[in-house]
Parts: sequence; C-alpha cells; structure tokens
Amino acid sequence: MLTKLLLAIGALFAVAIVALIFTQSKHNANIAKTWRVLQTKPSSIERFSKEMIADQPEPVQRYFLHAFGAERNREASAPGIPIASSVHLKMSGTLRLAPNQEWMPLQAEELLSTQGFVWKATAGKGLMQMQGADYYTHGAGRSRFSLWGLIPVVNAQSPDVMRSSIGRWIGECFWLPTLLLPSRGVSWRVIDVNTIQASLKADGEPLTLTFVIDAQGRLLRSSFLRWGNQTEDKHYAEIPFGATYETEQTFDGYTIPSQISAGWWSGTDRYFEFFRMTLEQADF
Repeated sequence: MLTKLLLAIGALFAVAIVALIFTQSKHNANIAKTWRVLQTKPSSIERFSKEMIADQPEPVQRYFLHAFGAERNREASAPGIPIASSVHLKMSGTLRLAPNQEWMPLQAEELLSTQGFVWKATAGKGLMQMQGADYYTHGAGRSRFSLWGLIPVVNAQSPDVMRSSIGRWIGECFWLPTLLLPSRGVSWRVIDVNTIQASLKADGEPLTLTFVIDAQGRLLRSSFLRWGNQTEDKHYAEIPFGATYETEQTFDGYTIPSQISAGWWSGTDRYFEFFRMTLEQADF
C-alpha cells in the first residue's frame, strides 16, 4: 500500500515538473520571438545630422549633440552616426524588491527598441536565484520570474502592468536617444540652462521626462511620473520615478549613461532606491 502511495505521489510530482517545464519553455519561446521582432533593422540607414535639431533650444541641442557624438566631430561635412532603431545592452548590478530587503546580485541583458523592450535577468543566488523577463511591445506588457527558472514567483500581466511597462520603456530612452528625436513627435521645452523636458505619447500614454544635464550635455539625472504600485496599500498610481547617472561611456558612437541608480518616490522623503546597475556593453 505504501509503495503504491509513493508511486502515485512520484507520478504527480513528475507531471507537475513536466507542466512547469512546458509552461516555462512556452514563455521562453514567446520572449525569444519578441526579441527577434524588436531587433529587426530598418530597411534604410538614416544618419544623425545637426539639422535634425536645428530648431531646438540650445540646451536641447547640447544634449543631442553629446549623445549622438556630434560635438566630438567638428567637421560640418562629416557624416553623422547611423540612427539606431534598437540597442542590445548587457549589465550587472544589484536589485531589491522592498526597502527592508537585502540587495540581490543581478545579471541582465536587454533589447531596447523604438517599438518596446525585452529585459532578461537572473537575480539572487543559490536556492533563492530567480530567472525571468520583463517586456513590453505593441500594447502587451508582462513580468514573469521563476525560482531556478522553473517555479513561478512573479507572473504579472494586466492593464496596470502594461501602463507601468510603457513608463519603463520610455524612461530608459537615455540608452536609445533615437526615441527622443523631435522627428518622432517629441516636444521639447527648456526649464533652465541645464534642465530640459520632453513630452510625448507612447502607444497613447502621455509622458513627460525631465532631464538635468551639464555644460557639455552629459545626462546627470532624470525623472518622470510612472504608473506603479509602490504605495502603502499596493494600489496603482502615478509615482515620481527618478534616476541618477554617475558615469557614461561611448558605444558605436553613442555616448550614454553607464552607471545608474534608480528608484520610486524620487525627490521625496519616501524615496526607495531599488536598482543599481553598471552597463558593460551596448551594441546599436
């Protein structure tokens, strides 16, 4: 009798494992498909030129000229760098899910595109290691992470998650300045000599980004209102979200932040820093 019971339990366990593997494989295939779609290159190569931003205020021009490397090439006749439609990022750092939790080691790669993003990450270590992905594209956003890449611990997909994912997509545009060019329907205004604001609509969602730059156009800080549930009762609301940028690097001609820290409730006494990251590689 005991033997039959143990065999039955073993069979149920095996079925559960097979089901988890099947579900995870299906999710991985979906992520791989989304990655391929976002990685599609444009049919023609357009290059950055100063004429693209000639009608913008000086601080806005300063930011773009620095990001696109134009201030390093003083020859007016020299061709600008190609306008990239996506960038493949590799990063490492630390992450925490709540203010009272310990920081977890993080390794991740991301494809950031003019059509959305896919972020694949491994966080934690040992028995508490989680693997998964966040993504958003064309009105679909999702976050799914599993313990050891098998047992689901986060599986979020809803209109609120989608709206928050749009905020993340546009909030990371500092890694793909193409997203912010005026030709993409972005309106810029100057707050002061080193503070500029970009207003745009991303898949119908209005967003306003505030950038603080230095005298050379280097990005120092950014902030915007992002839809999230970092509230006392976990309801979704527009929450101040911000990041600071310690260093920058140049990849394929683009000069972008390479060391950042980010968190919710930026600029308030409730600030919750949850993300610290160093960019290791960027391929445009």
